[in-house]
Amino acid sequence: MANIRLESVSKRYPDKVAVDNVSFEVPNGSFFALLGPSGCGKTTILRLIAGLERPDAGEIALGARPVAGRGGFVGPEHRGLGMVFQSYALWPHMTVAANIDFGLAGRGLSRADRRRRVHEALDLVGLSAEGARRPHQLSGGQRQRVALARSLAVRPEIILLDEPLANLDAHLRQTMLAEFGRIHAQAKTTFVFVTHDQNEAMALADQVAVMDRGRLQQLAPPEELFARPASPMVARFVGQGRLLAGDVLASGEGTTRFRLDNAEFQVEGRAPVGPGWLCLRARDVQLAKGGGSGERLNGRVVGSRFEGGDHRLTVQVGETGAVGSVDVLSPQRGTIGEAVCLALRGGWVLAREAA
Repeated sequence: MANIRLESVSKRYPDKVAVDNVSFEVPNGSFFALLGPSGCGKTTILRLIAGLERPDAGEIALGARPVAGRGGFVGPEHRGLGMVFQSYALWPHMTVAANIDFGLAGRGLSRADRRRRVHEALDLVGLSAEGARRPHQLSGGQRQRVALARSLAVRPEIILLDEPLANLDAHLRQTMLAEFGRIHAQAKTTFVFVTHDQNEAMALADQVAVMDRGRLQQLAPPEELFARPASPMVARFVGQGRLLAGDVLASGEGTTRFRLDNAEFQVEGRAPVGPGWLCLRARDVQLAKGGGSGERLNGRVVGSRFEGGDHRLTVQVGETGAVGSVDVLSPQRGTIGEAVCLALRGGWVLAREAA
């Protein structure tokens, strides 16, 4: 196994800066996710690690070996990596076994060793009985597992996965999430997984790097990204967070006194005294009885939809809407324009200048 280290890496194209001074380290044997919206730079970082792109600045090392930067450049064929593409990239005229064996050609292995590796890789991805079939005879999930088996067969220290579940339907994606987790646990190989789908990243990864406009916004375990976002972008992108504008009145060890509209709350956060954002998700808010005094907020329903067994109401906080809006779960459908009272059960405070 090998760790991956990026230090002050940048990549520029004529029309944009794709990666802007990014530094992080991927630990040995981890499942690491690069997460962000389209155009954020995550796929460019994957291609830089693979050696398919050269950085304009900074250094990249795989284990103790520099592969890009001041020490020169090591081509992709000499980096010892496996790569799984969104499009599977399987030879349609070859059997499943032949597709996997193709990656072993030219590695000095005997025919018996190659057969054994093909069998082990198929067994690992749960396709032992499918070796004689051709790709068109398989489902999308099976073809994706063949592509992964082809990478595993060469026994790389690192496997790079470029949105491998994007072409699958929602039900099959859920099945493949469990399969990818199982395969990683058995293979004990470092996985770097690129996705724009936060559910995929949060379900699989030990560490998630959130990217936006070429910059690293936050690197943390999934639980920390959700509970303690480091920037407004992460707060909005992860877990459908809503940001409400208010003021930090006092700041202590991990908690703040926060004023929002005409109410004050004791909320977790690390923001200094001054203008702030309160990040709220649907689970942080509940409908309450009574007026909006003390630790209550007045609002008005401006949207309602049925989702995941509950009605998700969008509530505009305050009279003018300048504060913002928040989602809240309700057992009943909301009526547009209905006045409601909200109580807080959680939340996270960020400094306003972070925007």
